[in-house]
Amino acid sequence: MEDFAYNIVYAVNDDFCEIMGVSIASLLENNSEILKNLRITVLSSDITDENKKKIEQIFIRFGATTPRWIDATDTETRLKYRVTLDRGSVSQYSRLFIDGIFDDSVSRVLYLDADTVIENSIKELWNLDLEGNTIGALKDAFSKYYRKNVGLEENDIMFNSGVLLIDVKKWRERNVEKRLLDFIADHRGYIQQGDQGVLNGVLSKETYPLTPRYNLISAFSMFSYKQMILYRKPVACYSENEVNAAVKDPVIIHYTSNFFSDRPWYEGCNTKYAKKWVEYRNLTPWKNNKLRSPNNSLLSRIYNVLPDTVGLRCASIFQAYLRPLKNRFIILIRGF
Repeated sequence: MEDFAYNIVYAVNDDFCEIMGVSIASLLENNSEILKNLRITVLSSDITDENKKKIEQIFIRFGATTPRWIDATDTETRLKYRVTLDRGSVSQYSRLFIDGIFDDSVSRVLYLDADTVIENSIKELWNLDLEGNTIGALKDAFSKYYRKNVGLEENDIMFNSGVLLIDVKKWRERNVEKRLLDFIADHRGYIQQGDQGVLNGVLSKETYPLTPRYNLISAFSMFSYKQMILYRKPVACYSENEVNAAVKDPVIIHYTSNFFSDRPWYEGCNTKYAKKWVEYRNLTPWKNNKLRSPNNSLLSRIYNVLPDTVGLRCASIFQAYLRPLKNRFIILIRGF
């Protein structure tokens, strides 16, 4: 029996508690080998006692140690700015304070977004050599125009922060928390992509690129490789073989948002692995609840009536050019 803990961190508000519960159920279901050593910390923003009990029922079902709850409702006060949110809540910023969450005995932490499911053992990911970097993360599939908005240079890694393997000792030694707060102050709270943008702006040169098997974002699984390149126009993307291998055998599936389809907790979702999410939901106290009503956004309705290639090209204009241009414009008018 291993004598150390696999420290896993989530950060959610009450609205995402059910979704986190599904992620936790998948983690416990597929990590029986290290179950007794899993220690989960939840950075909680206004989670009700009822939902906390439901989460704890999942741990009891699997015979795992119940989570440590940390109140993160003062996150915005600690940030000292009204910060940008990117499709989420301010609770996600609480992970910027990872330094004070663990004592000096903890050297490594795995942060997971709530909208993930864990399909295989995390042991191999946990034991990766980060080669002196502060974090390990997925190179995200964004165009070059996003990079400028958070001050990245040509060879910097722009990453997705939904799965972060964090070297806590390096985080402390390199004074990352102060640097993150300084970055927020320098931008007066407005940062493209919210907390993910903050992390990129500070840690892009200290990131070990993870294989996409460890963070299979929806852009990699919804389209063929050529379609994904056409749509996202990413800088320094993974090879077609790497992406295809990840789609075939993912360790962590990440249901990232997009305007082509709703995510699995909405009725009628038809994205790849949607049924997988529902299967794990059936292991939770929410299994008999109705799924949420579909969004049916205008963009998704327009895309769904266009021929595939035409729809992708139109979506690409918005995704690769107009969205970062909008962000850049807001930054400029705010005086940066």
